[in-house]
Formats: sequence, structure tokens, C-alpha cells
Amino acid sequence: MVLCRSANRPLRISALTAAKSPKGSTPARSFRATRSRRQTSADPPKRDGDTNNGLVSREPFTILFFGRDAFSCKVFECIYEARDIWHSLHIATNPDVKAGRRGSRLDISPLKTLGETLGVPVHSIPKEKTAFRRWLPPPPFMSSDLSMATGAFEPLQSHVLVTASFGRILPSSILGLFPEAQRLNVHPSLLPAYRGPAPIQRALMAGERETGVCVIQMGEVSRRRGKVVDQGKIWAVDKMVIPDDATFTDVQDSLAGKGGNCLVQVLRDMLKGKAQCIPQAPLGAETLHAPAITAADSTINFAGQTADVIVRLERAIGHQRALSIPHVLPGGRSVSISGLRVIPAGSPLTSEMGSMYPGRARYSSITKQLLVVCEGGSLLSVDKLQTQDRAILTAREWWNGLKGMGLVKGGTFTFGHTAKDSTSGISHTSV
Repeated sequence: MVLCRSANRPLRISALTAAKSPKGSTPARSFRATRSRRQTSADPPKRDGDTNNGLVSREPFTILFFGRDAFSCKVFECIYEARDIWHSLHIATNPDVKAGRRGSRLDISPLKTLGETLGVPVHSIPKEKTAFRRWLPPPPFMSSDLSMATGAFEPLQSHVLVTASFGRILPSSILGLFPEAQRLNVHPSLLPAYRGPAPIQRALMAGERETGVCVIQMGEVSRRRGKVVDQGKIWAVDKMVIPDDATFTDVQDSLAGKGGNCLVQVLRDMLKGKAQCIPQAPLGAETLHAPAITAADSTINFAGQTADVIVRLERAIGHQRALSIPHVLPGGRSVSISGLRVIPAGSPLTSEMGSMYPGRARYSSITKQLLVVCEGGSLLSVDKLQTQDRAILTAREWWNGLKGMGLVKGGTFTFGHTAKDSTSGISHTSV
């Protein structure tokens, strides 16, 4: 297994993109491969985990890369620059889809844009998952002879499959086109911790101080047979400390660079016949998982979350979901918040809020921000707010709107609906 420690090198994109390719697939630039030679008795014996099948050196690979987003792009850039490891490159990515109101916007895979810019052939997969399960990549990965149908097909040892933040499970029909040891996935966590589709988000939400990236072997996924995602053998790993105040984008960018470097090193070692892998550690009762982010994850409850937890949540998922306090305004309208920070305990602002209960808010003319009391008396500062179906406003603009609606009482507002206890006559708030 490779313990990657190489520093990230920026892609010299100016040199790579000097001449843009025309629309559509363009053949990738190929480089003359060094011919392999057979192992002789003078050569060292083959070790466990070796992937060269008796060859001391091998032809550079033909690589099919599945991906879609910024993480995928950075990993791909690392492969593209390492021209000693590949003979040709191909990209498979999501198709263009119409988005926005009435399809007013066309969403294009960033990896598709990068591939076309670099002159790499780009193949679009079907939009529907059921159709994707029947999809097969074009030549050179898909053979047109009868060996595919008769079961006599043998994957070419020069073919490599790579996925990085692809977002879909590859069917066995695609996996079977590649040698088992050459189906590689770049996963941004220290496996087996945070298996699943949202490892970076979940690590930030949990307040982890360390994370990392692994290059793992991909296998068939079948819950019925106990085969789950991200459980393959580990070929390489690199760790990093999560900086204070790091956002999803910060961590994603760092891990993508590290993962790309690790992947390149693994492929170089495979060409030399010295790549080795190890099994993942078994799952334990304390092993954390990384399920997809849902609307429930972005729902704020000031009575049940500290200011620190809420700020971490914004850093983790604020790029993909707005943090929302549901049903807090007349008509059941929700309010989204952003630009969050924790007010330290002992601050004069904390004293100003006194012993208010969670969900109570006051506008600070000193900081020009909204201050909200959270669980345990912790204090949250909010810079921007957006009432449902309205524009994003500064804290001052939003507060003035509340006053105009008569919702500010005694200089404060409570996030929640106020009901009167019929027996005690005391007003209380549900947040």
C-alpha cells in the first residue's frame, strides 16, 4: 500500500488549454509506450499483491474515468499531467440536463467541460439509473466479438477503470470489462470510516480534526450478498489535518489533490509490478458512516443545537443546502440563515443577551448582525437571512422588515411559534 506524502502541484492549465478543441469528442493525445519484457529467472519473484501478471514492465494504460464534479476534475487533472502512466484517456460523465424554472438553465458536468477543453474523448451516460445499468462504454473498452456473449471474454491488462465522486454505483457489466485489481475508486475519507456518498460533509459536521483520502479497489455492490459500497482493498492512503474554519470546498480541494497524487503513484507502481493493497479494517460499533445529505440535515433547532454545531453545519453543507428554520413567520414561512459565526463565551454581546432561552434573537447595532441564543446559552451571529420566497437580506434589512410587521416585541424576536399555556397563562415557544 502507498502512503502518499507528496505535495500537491498546481496544474499548468494555461499550457493545457492554449488551443481549445471543437465541440464533441476529440481523440486524446497519445504517447509512444515502452514495450514490456517477460520476467526472467534473474528478476525478483512476484510478490503478493503484484499486478503485472509476470511482466517486469508494462505498456502505459488505457484509462476510462468516471466522474462529474470539482473533485473529479482535480483528480483527473493529476492523471492527465502524468503522461508516463497512460496511452489514452476517456471520460464517462453525466449528460447535460435542463434545470431551473421551466428548464431555463442547462447544467453541464464540469468534468465534461474539462475533458473537451483538454481534447479527451467524453462519453455521456444515460440520465436514468435503470438505463445506466444496461449501458456499456464504447470501444476500446467494449469488445464487438462474440467473446462477450459466450463468457470467454478476458479483460485487457492495459485497461484501467477509475471513479472519483461519480455518484452512481457501477453495474457488474461495466466492472467485468476491467481486471479486478484495476478498478479503482478515489474516496475522500480514512476508510472504513465515513463510507458513503457524503464523507467530507459528515466529517465536518462531526467536528473531526483529521481526515484523508484512499485509493480503493471497486467490487460489485449487492446488499443481498453483503457487498456494500466503499469496502474494497486499499491501495493508497494520505491523511490531512482539518484546519479550523475549513469549509467543504476547502477540504474537497485538498483531498482531491492528494487523491490524484495517490492514484498516479498507484498506477506507476502497477506499471512497475510493485503495487500492493491491504484489506480494510473491519467495521466496529463506533465506525461512522456518511449517508447522503437530506433536507432534515439542514433544519435548524436552536433549542437542540449549540452555536458551534450550527456553524459547523454551514461549513459542511452550506454549499448545497440552505440552513433553514421552518415555520417561524406568519403563514408558516421558513427562514434561511447564512454567514454564521460563534460569539465567544464571556463576550459583552453574550452578557447583552442575558438569560434568554434558545431561539430568542436580538439585532446588534454594534456588529450589524442578528444574535440568536442556542442550546446551552451559546450565542450565534447571523449575517444574512432569507424569508421563504423572498430575496436574501442583510440582518439589518431583515430585522427592519420584522419590526414593520409588528413581530419585534421588547427589542427581541423568537424563532418559533408562540402559544399560550391554557392552564398557566404563560407564553412559551416551540422552536
